[in-house]
Amino acid sequence: MPQRTVRFKIRPDGRVEETVEGIAGDGCLQLTDRLEAALGTVERRQSTSEAFTTAQDLHQTQFVEPS
Repeated sequence: MPQRTVRFKIRPDGRVEETVEGIAGDGCLQLTDRLEAALGTVERRQSTSEAFTTAQDLHQTQFVEPS
């Protein structure tokens, strides 16, 4: 099983950039739903082509605006 990683980058303006690696398809969204709800409104979601496959590696970046 590949390692699953969630990384957060907090920008100077308070926005949070979330990057998920090692999770295929909807698994990324299922993993991050509660985190995003706690952080605030999702401003933008940017998926790679792997998000639409069943491959084991998924890299997805999401930008969350603080509540």
